Amino acid sequence: MIHWQVIIPLVVFLVLIFGIGIWANRQVMQSNSFLQEYFLGGREMGGFLLAMTMMATYGSAGSFIGGPGVAYNTGLGWVLLAMAQLPAGYFVLMILGKKFAIIARKYQAITLIDFLRERYQSKTVVIVSAVSIILFLFASMAAQWIGGARLIESLTGLNYSAALFIFAGAVLIYVIIGGFRAVALTDAVQGSVMVIGTIILLVATVIAGGGISNIMSDLVAENPNLVSPYGADRSLTPLYVSTFWILIGIGVIGLPQIAVRAMSYKNSKGMHSAIIIGTIALATVMFGMHLIGVLARPVLPGVEIGDKVMPLLTLKVLPPYLAGIVLAAPMAAIMSTVNALLILVSSTVVKDIYLNYIKPTASDAQIKKASFYVTTVIGIAVVLVALRPPDLLIWLNLFAFGGLESVFLWPVIFGLYWKTGNKYGAIASMIIGITSYIYIDQIMPSVLGMHTVTLPIILSLVAFVVVSLLTKDKVNTGK
Repeated sequence: MIHWQVIIPLVVFLVLIFGIGIWANRQVMQSNSFLQEYFLGGREMGGFLLAMTMMATYGSAGSFIGGPGVAYNTGLGWVLLAMAQLPAGYFVLMILGKKFAIIARKYQAITLIDFLRERYQSKTVVIVSAVSIILFLFASMAAQWIGGARLIESLTGLNYSAALFIFAGAVLIYVIIGGFRAVALTDAVQGSVMVIGTIILLVATVIAGGGISNIMSDLVAENPNLVSPYGADRSLTPLYVSTFWILIGIGVIGLPQIAVRAMSYKNSKGMHSAIIIGTIALATVMFGMHLIGVLARPVLPGVEIGDKVMPLLTLKVLPPYLAGIVLAAPMAAIMSTVNALLILVSSTVVKDIYLNYIKPTASDAQIKKASFYVTTVIGIAVVLVALRPPDLLIWLNLFAFGGLESVFLWPVIFGLYWKTGNKYGAIASMIIGITSYIYIDQIMPSVLGMHTVTLPIILSLVAFVVVSLLTKDKVNTGK
């Protein structure tokens, strides 16, 4: 069944987004520096724009489609766990903050790998970084593609594959047209829609369920553990929840797609404003969307595929036109995250590999052509991966988060704040981080009841410190 009254306002929203993308394309084409403009928007973001682009990039399909789906199955314990994301923007901007932006300008860094290459002066660091970004962001982008396809599938009645190709085509055209500035500008619109849509849907869900008291009574009658902090199957132990906080709290500093935002703002006033605005907006969205997932259980019982909870609930509890506007929120989150990830992977291939090691003398025209081709090829490859989706896309997204954090967290932090840290420490940390993470994730994903990411981050920290200290004389003597 095609819900035309829902689709029309959603299409109007997408037309607005494409209009911004076309305008941004003119800025890119008129810029004297294609790389600075296309990949960083000319480093001109103010506080509101920075806050919205960080939130919209971080608040992805996992937060709007997968997260509520897990909360639907797990209960209020998942809402408590999800709130560890609240200070994510604060951590990134306070810890990276001014120093990262200043050093990035000094190095003329456009990507996170630019910073790492200049800081550690190592080709191995660049190659390991590039491979890690391409590997793990493939998984993350696949999760976003799946989320967008699930949304279109629920609205149109099309099969999953057709919905996937429609969504991917729209996003690819948009990203290729506009670059980072288009992504940042539309994030301001999309971030606002995400906050407003979350509030509207939360209120409508509570009303549809007959009030909070009735909903809670229904949840307790079904399974008292749904309203406990331990989850429906009591799997959310204190140790697991506290170590999960590493993944979605302080570990976010190691996510390249978030860290690059910290080098793109205009001034310190903008950064301070972004911390306040971003924390409030992120709290509203993360708390609201995950709580909606739990409250949806009595309102919309029996949903088998968790990723369909959000779109089906919206269609049920809201009038059609309003549902279209509210569903623009997850669409906005997914599009902005896909945009950011595509730009990041494209910049990794073009800026960090092609320009550094294949064709250092490439002209602006050649760089533009390479950027557009790389973005298209990567987008198509991710679509092919997304043709076989898991039941809950959030696990794919969190797998990517953990992998990137295991590789980048300590090289970024120590690269800024520890002079003794060197390329040998960075290489050891990255290689141990990525290998231990993949091994633990595949062989023993819950060591001692902790989240998978915990041990790799501890091991990569030890490796960085020990190897840097053991090789400091070697670096000092230039050997």
